[in-house]
Amino acid sequence: MRVITGSAKGRTLFPVPGDSTRPVTDRVKEALFSILESQGAVEDARFLDLFGGTGAVGIEALSRGAAEAVFCEKDRRALATIQRNLLHTGLAAQARVVAGDAFAFLQRADAAAFDLIYIAPPQYRQLWEKALLLVDACPQLLTAAGQVVVQIHPKEDRPLTLASLRRFDERTYGSTLLVFYGHAPQE
Repeated sequence: MRVITGSAKGRTLFPVPGDSTRPVTDRVKEALFSILESQGAVEDARFLDLFGGTGAVGIEALSRGAAEAVFCEKDRRALATIQRNLLHTGLAAQARVVAGDAFAFLQRADAAAFDLIYIAPPQYRQLWEKALLLVDACPQLLTAAGQVVVQIHPKEDRPLTLASLRRFDERTYGSTLLVFYGHAPQE
């Protein structure tokens, strides 16, 4: 697991001890950022890495020119790993690490809008659904042109009834499905 490109290119990231997280593969991360960069969505973006794990996705965003990344994680070992990886990559100054529950974070009214929200929770617990429904219920969490990317196993995918978001793309990479959501067009 490494930073693929940008200011921290080639830096190896430390894993979270134990098996409490499922780090994104470099292949999926590279594909994700290829899609996002083709849309001009990363440069100067405000990025939320929800269920931060190792911090690999938010760190990749920072390395590629995101203005800020917020990492939300409740596991103590993962929090320490995110901090360690931020220091190791030299990107700590552009980051904020929030210790706590992802759902409580999304429900806080003081959270400023993000350009990109990455949701990659533990698998098979429908946590992605709960997080996406919270973002849908609080559309002010996402800038007007912002998007939400959900990382799940393809077997977890199911349609959700959403009020303010719409699904506009999906990509499968082996056992990883990336689903893209943006604001629904106003009627």
